[in-house]
Amino acid sequence: MAEAAPGKEAEFRSTNQTAFVVGHTGRTGMALVEELVNRNIFQKVVLIGRRNVDKYQGEKYNMLEQKIVDFEKLEDYADEFKGHSVGFACLGAPKGTEVYQKSNHDYIVKVAELAKAGGCSHFVLTSAGDADKDSMMMHKRLKGEVEAECTDMGFQNLSIFRPWLILAQADPQFSRRISRMLLAPIIYFKPTLMSVPAETIGKAMVNTVLEPSKDAVKIIDNKGIHRVANGKECEK
Repeated sequence: MAEAAPGKEAEFRSTNQTAFVVGHTGRTGMALVEELVNRNIFQKVVLIGRRNVDKYQGEKYNMLEQKIVDFEKLEDYADEFKGHSVGFACLGAPKGTEVYQKSNHDYIVKVAELAKAGGCSHFVLTSAGDADKDSMMMHKRLKGEVEAECTDMGFQNLSIFRPWLILAQADPQFSRRISRMLLAPIIYFKPTLMSVPAETIGKAMVNTVLEPSKDAVKIIDNKGIHRVANGKECEK
């Protein structure tokens, strides 16, 4: 998969910007962090979460800084969101969990509010392929509501990623493993239609930061994620 032109990475790197990531312990978040470390376009990346991740030790991860927060009291940690030009939100929780609504809506909206107040100009949001704020289905509605509320905040750039089935090497969630089995023929013959590897999303997110859309709000669907990860302009 293609990356943005080396010249763009070098130019961006010279601006000494910083970023934060929430949701870095999930499939997409972990892939994004690895991409950020490998591309090394930020002076510093702050990982904001409930706990430290032991994996991010050693010289390779020197650019990372981990901050522990209580998501129930995010207002108390407003300083952690200040001064970052880019914010990545990869939060989410499986259906049926106690924190489902909070992780898929409440926490993300609060993070976006704190990021905007702290000076973030480009907010990069992981949503869902079926996001729809007017849907009767809770998952679709929550994702759609988050998109709408983040849009209303007026970020200079808001990049909304709408993947369908996110593929990972080892997926602990039973329902996603079943979905992958059922969609196996489509994934094989039409790999960009309804599925996308987490690593591809991470690459596309970084490329979007390097080459932001001329539109203030850019929605990138599943096919678009593949295109952006390959260094191509999203058609949608």
